[in-house]
Amino acid sequence: MTTTRTVPPPGGTRSTGVAGRLLNGRSHQLNEIGLLVAIVALYVALGSSAAGFLSVHNQLGILRDAATVGIAAWGVTLVVIAGEIDISIGPATAFSSVLVAKGATEWGLGVGGAIVVTLLLGVVWGAVAGWLRAVFDVPSFITTLGLWSILGGLGLYLTDALPVTLPDSGVFDVLGGDVAGIPTSAIVMLVLFGVFAYVARFTAYGRSVYTIGGNAGAARLAGINLTRIRVLLFATTGLLSAVTGILLAARLGSGSGGAASGLEFDVIAAVVIGGTALAGGRGGMLGTLLGVVFITVIGNGLVLLGVDSFLQNVVRGVIIVGAVLINVVVARRGRAGAAA
Repeated sequence: MTTTRTVPPPGGTRSTGVAGRLLNGRSHQLNEIGLLVAIVALYVALGSSAAGFLSVHNQLGILRDAATVGIAAWGVTLVVIAGEIDISIGPATAFSSVLVAKGATEWGLGVGGAIVVTLLLGVVWGAVAGWLRAVFDVPSFITTLGLWSILGGLGLYLTDALPVTLPDSGVFDVLGGDVAGIPTSAIVMLVLFGVFAYVARFTAYGRSVYTIGGNAGAARLAGINLTRIRVLLFATTGLLSAVTGILLAARLGSGSGGAASGLEFDVIAAVVIGGTALAGGRGGMLGTLLGVVFITVIGNGLVLLGVDSFLQNVVRGVIIVGAVLINVVVARRGRAGAAA
């Protein structure tokens, strides 16, 4: 007697077929609408209570800060949808800023060479983490935790925990500045958002990522190469961390092993707040974009309100957990209502 096994459709882990897609799609839409309402409420509240919040200068600053979180978040969204995790983003970004600064100054690579080498190394260390996960079945939390420690230590060792000043360069001026009044990093973030949104929704690779997150065993039986997908996923987050590090170094005028401290937590929080399920199989780029805006606006508002720097993390943590809880409740009610 033979049995037939089917692969779950993209976007669902427990529900299958048309009904599953409708339920998950509805819950994700409710999550995005809830986030949009929360962001509008934040703007109203901060616009009336925080001096200068609505100024053009501050809004451009929010865009720059959002880019630091958002660029890496696009890759992490796909990683989490696949049922994995990457916690190496902060040290990887800091180490990338050190690499590009050292390469352009002490190592004689020139500005262009330093940027290319940094991007290539980002792909390499990400691919190694993905390879360890795929071939040896090491949990992605462990592989990226090791990467977190290695890259963080190397960044501080190479610089003696001191910033490395970038050379004068028109390239760095553009990367750290703006184009037509819009921060270059924000433009890069939005361009990459469009690319990743298309990949996640309209390509075979994107469908494979959802399927692996929904049911890795069924995905393997369907002929999906799990090793290749996982290596690509982590190579992508490594590349995006390198991009973020280069842009951050250009913005600050130096590379530092202590830069981007805690960035990985903001990235993961934005992804989860955006409705991507940590269990895998469900999520989307639009939700992550809204999560990035939500996280960034909260951080900016707390600074303008003069909240003590030690308490800012407390307040942000409470707000983030509350937002996730609300989104979970809304999603559950949406699924229950649609099922009824």
